[in-house]
Amino acid sequence: MEKHQYNIFLKWDSDRKGHLSSPELPTVIEVATPPEFEKGIPNIWSPEHLFTASVVSCFMTTFLAISEYSKLDFISFECGSEGILEKIDGKYLMTKIILKPMLTITHQSKVEKAQKVLEMSERACLISNSIKCEVFLKPTSDNYNPISLVDSKAK
Repeated sequence: MEKHQYNIFLKWDSDRKGHLSSPELPTVIEVATPPEFEKGIPNIWSPEHLFTASVVSCFMTTFLAISEYSKLDFISFECGSEGILEKIDGKYLMTKIILKPMLTITHQSKVEKAQKVLEMSERACLISNSIKCEVFLKPTSDNYNPISLVDSKAK
């Protein structure tokens, strides 16, 4: 694969706020310091949100490619994500991204394959592989199952 470029332009607006744009994209995104920091502004996308969004959106696009290649049929895919910011040795770091995929499939026989595709997607995600912090798929527990079934006969 050849090299690719992704161009972003940032213009400071006022206070702790600016706007991101790209000549390749039609949408401008307002960004600001998050409210957890001094003079932070609530209800605006922050670099921490964008960092976390970058990982989860790459996980989704990787999942879509791998599921297509693996011929895994699914009904729906959603993924929550949680970015963890910590102060370590006097520096703020995004230390962890937790991905919480929710995948709906039609048949019990595909659960193991679906789990493998989710795991492969996390390992192959180019953004996850490009960052320092750890990325985790939230393990299945009593309160959370990343794969649900829909009765294929109910249609």
